[in-house]
Amino acid sequence: MSRPFPGSMALSVPEVEKQMPAEPQPGHEQQSWWCLVFFLCFYGFMAQMRPGESFITPYLLGPDKNFTQTQVTNEITPVLSYSYLVVLVPIFLLTDYLCYKPVLLLQGLSYVSVWLLLLFGSTVLHMQFMEFFFSITMAARIAYSSYIFSLVPPARYQRMASYSRASVLLGVFTSSVLGQLLVTVGRVAFSTLNYISLAFLTFSLVLALFLKRPKRSLFFNRGVPGPAGAAPSELDQMNPGQAKAAGAKPGWLPAAWRDSTFVRVPGELGRAVRLPQLRLWSLWWVFNSAGYYLIVYYVHILWNVVHPTTDTTRVYNGAADAASTLLGALTSFAAGFVKIRWALWARLVIAVVTVLQAGLVFLMYKTDDIWLCYAAFVLFRGSYQFLVPIATFQIAASLSQELRALVFGINTFLATVLKTVITLIVSDKRGLGLPVHSQFLVYFVYFLVLFAAYFLAAVLVGLRHFQQSRHQPLPAAQELMSPMQEKATQDGAQLPALEDGVFAVGELSPQSEAKA
Repeated sequence: MSRPFPGSMALSVPEVEKQMPAEPQPGHEQQSWWCLVFFLCFYGFMAQMRPGESFITPYLLGPDKNFTQTQVTNEITPVLSYSYLVVLVPIFLLTDYLCYKPVLLLQGLSYVSVWLLLLFGSTVLHMQFMEFFFSITMAARIAYSSYIFSLVPPARYQRMASYSRASVLLGVFTSSVLGQLLVTVGRVAFSTLNYISLAFLTFSLVLALFLKRPKRSLFFNRGVPGPAGAAPSELDQMNPGQAKAAGAKPGWLPAAWRDSTFVRVPGELGRAVRLPQLRLWSLWWVFNSAGYYLIVYYVHILWNVVHPTTDTTRVYNGAADAASTLLGALTSFAAGFVKIRWALWARLVIAVVTVLQAGLVFLMYKTDDIWLCYAAFVLFRGSYQFLVPIATFQIAASLSQELRALVFGINTFLATVLKTVITLIVSDKRGLGLPVHSQFLVYFVYFLVLFAAYFLAAVLVGLRHFQQSRHQPLPAAQELMSPMQEKATQDGAQLPALEDGVFAVGELSPQSEAKA
């Protein structure tokens, strides 16, 4: 199985205006800031060091464990989707309620449990428990993404997002390259590679013990002042217009209830779902993410079918994962420089990327050349990661911070439900129990149907625009803009400059999303 991109299905970091408080002058406080940054980034890097992860499937199918392909495909791997659906919401809530650090420790313990079961487990049930613990680590990734912003003032959110994202991607890339070098050059056995992974994960768990526990969080612990004088209302100050709009609360409620997040957010959510662009990108997040993760979960099994493991030194799964990590990072970065009018062209862009993904899935299904299969997967992952930051911005830019967390959480949950239903029907032995090759044919049809829907929507929007353009000229191309920003631009209003960072999702690095 393959690791999903950290943050692919993750939340958006707080977006802050450029008019931020001045950063502290160089001195003791500045030194403390850099020490904090280094430790958090070092922890994020070490938590990704799992060089054996790219080779879990050949390890399970090889002489070390000797499971059959049917057992791995139809009995073991499906448990990951089911258990992830079960633990996602509880861990999301516990992350905020317990102020992040306990969930980071739970994630570290779960990673250690995964590799202990891999090394010493011997039955299908043991491997199913391994998948359960891995689902906990996936659900807990939001803890790190959220934790880093609870310790720094808003003026440093963007820089912290950049540093943490870079450390996670570097960790994933280094882990994949190290694993590949140990297997190919060092001729290290898969079992030894898993012992090395266990050592790294134990070290990262020890590091987590020394993480500072914050005193505030987004929902349950907002009343406690944060670092650098961050007051409970600081999140509202970062979005003053939205705070005022959200001020219209039912007058018949007690004052304490009217100010509650849980009273205000549902009203905001009802207004937000009326935005066409938010609906479009949320639907993309749900349907395309579900398909993406199904490919990521099962591609390593497909690789073993296309090229059965006879010589472990000629298994290049780690190289493919490293290449997809690098390409995903580059395409995510490049997406920020795309200048088009998204309200008009978004559906067509999504349709083009989706039909490309469908073609790549079909190539993986059809080819008997392992190198073509590797290349198709790398391009598939890169194309998905190209749209992730665009979707993140389009969804998040017009929402309050609480609503961003809620909308991304709902999107991720719905995608997980859809992925679980497809897994139950297609992969599970209680459903169709299809072999992995046949599954990829089903996934090809799935992406083809999505392409048809997006293309039809793009045609309808284009026809509507053509009719309107006779009476109104087309505005100049814009950078990534939310629907509310585009409207404000057309009305001549001045927009606050948003500094957007993306958690990382799988999201969040193309390797840390699922499992090998």
